[in-house]
Amino acid sequence: MWLEAERAVSTGQSYRIGTHSLTRASLSDIAKRIEYWRNEIAKLESGMGGRMRSFRVTPVDF
Repeated sequence: MWLEAERAVSTGQSYRIGTHSLTRASLSDIAKRIEYWRNEIAKLESGMGGRMRSFRVTPVDF
Protein backbone atom coordinates (compact mmCIF):
# COMPACT_ATOMS: atom_id res chain seq x y z
CA MET A 1 0.00 0.00 0.00
CA TRP A 2 2.87 2.37 0.76
CA LEU A 3 4.36 1.71 -2.66
CA GLU A 4 1.00 2.49 -4.25
CA ALA A 5 0.82 5.69 -2.18
CA GLU A 6 4.29 6.66 -3.39
CA ARG A 7 3.20 6.12 -6.98
CA ALA A 8 0.05 8.18 -6.47
CA VAL A 9 1.98 11.09 -4.93
CA SER A 10 4.44 11.03 -7.81
CA THR A 11 1.59 11.95 -10.16
CA GLY A 12 0.42 14.83 -7.98
CA GLN A 13 0.44 15.87 -4.34
CA SER A 14 -3.08 17.31 -4.41
CA TYR A 15 -5.90 18.06 -6.77
CA ARG A 16 -9.36 19.58 -6.83
CA ILE A 17 -12.49 18.54 -8.70
CA GLY A 18 -15.22 21.12 -8.32
CA THR A 19 -15.66 21.70 -4.59
CA HIS A 20 -13.86 18.49 -3.59
CA SER A 21 -10.13 18.38 -2.98
CA LEU A 22 -7.62 15.70 -2.06
CA THR A 23 -4.20 16.22 -0.52
CA ARG A 24 -2.02 13.13 -0.19
CA ALA A 25 0.58 12.39 2.48
CA SER A 26 4.00 13.89 1.95
CA LEU A 27 6.48 11.91 -0.09
CA SER A 28 9.05 12.01 2.73
CA ASP A 29 6.56 10.44 5.19
CA ILE A 30 5.72 7.73 2.68
CA ALA A 31 9.42 7.04 2.06
CA LYS A 32 10.01 6.67 5.81
CA ARG A 33 7.20 4.12 6.10
CA ILE A 34 8.50 2.16 3.10
CA GLU A 35 11.98 2.05 4.66
CA TYR A 36 10.52 0.97 8.01
CA TRP A 37 8.63 -1.95 6.48
CA ARG A 38 11.58 -3.00 4.32
CA ASN A 39 13.71 -3.15 7.48
CA GLU A 40 11.05 -5.20 9.29
CA ILE A 41 10.91 -7.66 6.39
CA ALA A 42 14.71 -7.92 6.35
CA LYS A 43 14.75 -8.67 10.10
CA LEU A 44 12.16 -11.40 9.74
CA GLU A 45 13.87 -12.95 6.74
CA SER A 46 17.23 -13.00 8.52
CA GLY A 47 15.80 -14.64 11.63
CA MET A 48 16.40 -11.60 13.83
CA GLY A 49 12.74 -10.73 14.12
CA GLY A 50 12.44 -11.62 17.76
CA ARG A 51 11.02 -14.72 19.37
CA MET A 52 9.42 -16.21 16.30
CA ARG A 53 11.01 -19.52 15.36
CA SER A 54 9.93 -22.42 13.28
CA PHE A 55 10.63 -26.08 13.89
CA ARG A 56 10.24 -29.20 11.83
CA VAL A 57 8.55 -32.13 13.56
CA THR A 58 8.44 -35.65 12.25
CA PRO A 59 5.74 -37.79 13.85
CA VAL A 60 6.91 -41.30 14.73
CA ASP A 61 4.58 -44.19 15.52
CA PHE A 62 6.11 -46.44 18.18
